[in-house]
Amino acid sequence: MLEREQIQFIWMQSKMAAIAYPKSKQEESVIQHSAMVLSYNEKHEQANWVMHIIMPDVIEGNFSRSNDFREDTLVTTGSAREDDYFIKTMKPDSSYSYDGYGYDRGHMAPSADFKWSQKALSESFLYSNMSPQLGDFNRMIWAQLEGWLRAYVERNNVYLIVVTAPVLHDSLPSIERSPNHVSIPQQFVKVVFDEQNQRAIAFIMPNQKIEAPIESFAVSIDSAETVLGYDLFSGLSDDVETKLENDFVSKPWLPDNQQYDVVSLTKNRLPKKTINATDAKVFIGDNKKHTVCGKVVSTKKHEKGHVFINLDKQFPNQIFSVTIFDSNIKNFHYEPEVFLKDKEVCFTGEIGEYKGVPSMELSNEKQVRLLGEF
Repeated sequence: MLEREQIQFIWMQSKMAAIAYPKSKQEESVIQHSAMVLSYNEKHEQANWVMHIIMPDVIEGNFSRSNDFREDTLVTTGSAREDDYFIKTMKPDSSYSYDGYGYDRGHMAPSADFKWSQKALSESFLYSNMSPQLGDFNRMIWAQLEGWLRAYVERNNVYLIVVTAPVLHDSLPSIERSPNHVSIPQQFVKVVFDEQNQRAIAFIMPNQKIEAPIESFAVSIDSAETVLGYDLFSGLSDDVETKLENDFVSKPWLPDNQQYDVVSLTKNRLPKKTINATDAKVFIGDNKKHTVCGKVVSTKKHEKGHVFINLDKQFPNQIFSVTIFDSNIKNFHYEPEVFLKDKEVCFTGEIGEYKGVPSMELSNEKQVRLLGEF
């Protein structure tokens, strides 16, 4: 088993080197661990970037989180450490009290991507692989993105080459109580390359609580390079690199039940005094009428005659739903579940809630307008 693991490490290191580590105009020292590679930024006390590979082996891996957070001894200038994030004090009963500074130790290369190897998983807890993240970001959408990529690997039985990085610059604030003054990034970037299918995608996310769908933050590789100031995947041939950098489509990355989902309408596409499906949750229960616009991605007519409509995201991931009860179907001169399907539509009414999802009840077709009618 150990021999197979070592062969795996050698393959991963050679693959990442062949694709090429991120390049910038600054001179950087590259640090190689068993299954991840990184460049450390002494000024900001965190990695400039971390590169790793999500292997199909992750599906069957069964090693659990080690939580053995520790300094990275390969960082010659010294990496961040525990008291850069919190103070741990032993109490008289030998238990510990924790005084946190308000930030999670956010993994750049997530430990769950290495659960096929105890050694690689343990190394993911090095402080060189950590960056300060707000809990509502780290434990929610950031964790969802990490799981989203592992699910892609499982569905397609491929490996993914991943570069993760905080956006670092001189004007960033730092953790005040951190002895090493660890900088607090305002944005994080994750760039992903599927070599087998020759497709790539990138994400730029703000370090804050996010309730919008993951795909809302998808961008081209070129956009990620501009934000980071790095040239990515430069080991690829020029034509392949150019195609990947400028041409990205999020749909192939989505699971089957999200293939028809779309990103909510941006402000420049929304008619005046309307909101998109993502923002509808803000107005739940305010007893005012609102106009919510989006694309009808799924409809269903219940056996009792009720019609259910979802904007932008399908069941079970719906973000805004519309219900037309059987008694009100007579007030529509068309079959709503047929006529409205795949159209960009605006619905007007009060926004309620059903099982945590913003919803609206329609009583007649006057509450419905196609987006093109504005």
